[in-house]
Amino acid sequence: MLRLYSLQLTNFRNYSTLTFQPGQNINLLIGKNGSGKTNLLDAIHFLALTKGAVSSTDADYIKETETQAVVRGLFQFNNEEVEIASAIQTGQKKIFKVNQQDYPKLSQHIGRIPLVIILPDDVDLVREGSELRRKFFDSFISQQDSSYLENLIRYGNILKQRNSFLKNMAESGKTDPVLVDTYNAMLAPLGFQLYIKRKSFIQQFESYFIESYQNLVLHEKVELHYTTTVTTEAEYLNQLKANFNKDLLLQRTSFGIHRDDYHFKLGDGDLKKLGSQGQKKSFVLALKLAQANWLQNAKGFFPLLLLDDVFDKLDNHRIEKLLQNLPKNTQIFISDARPDRTLPLFQQVGLSAKVFHVEDGNLLAHE
Repeated sequence: MLRLYSLQLTNFRNYSTLTFQPGQNINLLIGKNGSGKTNLLDAIHFLALTKGAVSSTDADYIKETETQAVVRGLFQFNNEEVEIASAIQTGQKKIFKVNQQDYPKLSQHIGRIPLVIILPDDVDLVREGSELRRKFFDSFISQQDSSYLENLIRYGNILKQRNSFLKNMAESGKTDPVLVDTYNAMLAPLGFQLYIKRKSFIQQFESYFIESYQNLVLHEKVELHYTTTVTTEAEYLNQLKANFNKDLLLQRTSFGIHRDDYHFKLGDGDLKKLGSQGQKKSFVLALKLAQANWLQNAKGFFPLLLLDDVFDKLDNHRIEKLLQNLPKNTQIFISDARPDRTLPLFQQVGLSAKVFHVEDGNLLAHE
C-alpha cells in the first residue's frame, strides 16, 4: 500500500509552518473556503508529480512576503520509506530531491508516487477545448509509461523549435525547406509512436471508465472516443510536408498529434452539448475513479486519491454513490466545507475517517 506518513510545509501558500500526519485510510479536511484545504492537497500533488495542480507556476506556491517555500513528505510503498523534498526560491531553479538525491531529470520521478486528484474545475474537461483533455490523458498515461512521457517531452521540444522557425521564416521572408524537412523527419516518428500509444490506451481504458460510470449512474450509456487525423508514419510525414505553406502562413504546425482530441459521449450524443451539469460532473468523477483503478492495475497498488471540494453542487444521492465507490485499499484525502452534510453521509454509508479542521493555515485533528 502506498501511504503518506507525514507532510511538512514551510512558507507554502498560506502555511508558515505545518506538520501533517494523516491516517492510513480516509482523511477528511474540514474548513471554510480559503482556509487552506486545497493548498494542503496541492502540496501532496507537488511531491508526487513535481508540480502543483492549481497553478503551473512554481513561484505561486511561495507564501506572500517570503522568498522561499519548502515542502517535504515521507512516503512508504513496496516496504520502502521514501523522503521527497522540494524547495522553491524566487528567481531560482526548483530543487527536488528523493532520499536527498537529485534526479538527472525531473521527468524520472513521474509515476513513482502515483496520484489522482479530483478538483471542482475538472468539469472543464468537458466544457473547454481539446488542449485540456490532451493534457489530462497525457499526464495520466505518463504516470504508468515513462517512455511515453520521454517521447512527449521530445515531441514538444521539437514542435516548439519548428514553430519558432516557421515564425522566423514568415517574418524574414526567407525559407529553408531543408531545415524544415529535418524537423519533419524528427516529428513524424515521434508523433506516430505517441498516436499508437494513445489509441491503444483509450481502447483498454474505456472498459474501466464505463464500469466506473455505471457504478455511479446505472441507467446511462457513455463512451470515450479518441479522434486524430494520423493514420501511418509515412502519411504523417507527407502531411507535414504538404502543409508547409499553410504552416508558414499560420506560423505554427497545423498537423499532428498535438491537435488530437478526446470526445465524451452520452447516449448517442455529445456530452458537452447534451449533458446536464450533474451528468457532466458524474462523467468526470467516473473518469477520475477509473484512472485510480487503472493505475492500481498497472502499478500493483492504488495511487493516492485526493478529492477537493467535489461534493459541491452534488445532491446527496450522488455524494452517497461516490462515497460507496471509493477504493477500499488506498489512502484518501477529502476536503469539504460542509461537515454538517458530509459527516452524516459518511456514517450512512459506513465509512470512517480521520477528521482534521483547517483554519487560516493551521490544522487540528479530531479523533
